[in-house]
Amino acid sequence: MYQFLASFTVRPGHRDDFVRVARKTARDSLANEPGSRRFEVIADEKNPDVFYLNEVYADVDAFNAHANGPFFGAFFAEAGAYAEGPAWLMRGTLIDDKATVQ
Repeated sequence: MYQFLASFTVRPGHRDDFVRVARKTARDSLANEPGSRRFEVIADEKNPDVFYLNEVYADVDAFNAHANGPFFGAFFAEAGAYAEGPAWLMRGTLIDDKATVQ
């Protein structure tokens, strides 16, 4: 599984816009992209202008398919007008129980 956590800072007055477009992207991605596993929109507990996207894909290829797909492009076409980001807070591949950590 390939996962990431990214933050976006949204201009005041556009918080509802960001939540709407991020949730739409989540629904569309999960419904139409076979490699999409989880897509969560999270509001920061202290700063009302900060949101996080917590996303999980079957593998990095599934994420790349998402990043090159129509839902990703539509999200940035809209959100880019009023949000800064993404700031990548974490990106990586899940180490499963079968993996050995040295």
